[in-house]
Amino acid sequence: MTPAQKNEIIEMLKEKFSQYNNFYITDTESLTVEQVTTLRRHCFNKQVEMKVAKNTLIKKALESLDAEKYSGIMDSLNNVTALMFSESPKEPALIISSFRKDNKKAEKPVLKAAFINGDVYTGDNQLVALTKIKTKNELIGDVIGLLQSPAKRVIAALLHNMEQKGGGAAAEAPAAPEAPAAEGGETPAAE
Repeated sequence: MTPAQKNEIIEMLKEKFSQYNNFYITDTESLTVEQVTTLRRHCFNKQVEMKVAKNTLIKKALESLDAEKYSGIMDSLNNVTALMFSESPKEPALIISSFRKDNKKAEKPVLKAAFINGDVYTGDNQLVALTKIKTKNELIGDVIGLLQSPAKRVIAALLHNMEQKGGGAAAEAPAAPEAPAAEGGETPAAE
């Protein structure tokens, strides 16, 4: 690989690290070509970008952006590394988990580290915790649900109270007399 090609890859990685607040570093070393293709397809379907690059190029890209910010990740850059970039903090974790379930014999890809909104999670034992992280939209939905819950209870109680009062009044009201039938039993025809 020429220095120009290396610089091009470093620039592309810097762009990805700047674009996404969430990325996962995984080890895909023992996966077959077919398994990697399947994993890439899963990533594509879930809007997760998967990139494979040399560890030294990844280190150079991270160091040029902010060495201190990404210092917790540097030790994870060994063996074969695949990067998964996503807007969602948990989507790559869900992809890895479902991939492992679908390929019962596979223990790979192994999660080496994850960078989620500035927090670093290292080790494969963090995968279950990462699948349970709530996305921004899920958190907003929970807050809205909590805010609406008391209002819904008050409205439901008022409606129930109105129905009880309204239902009792209708039962007590006398029935309206029926309209008298027209004399002769015939209705005049319109001309």
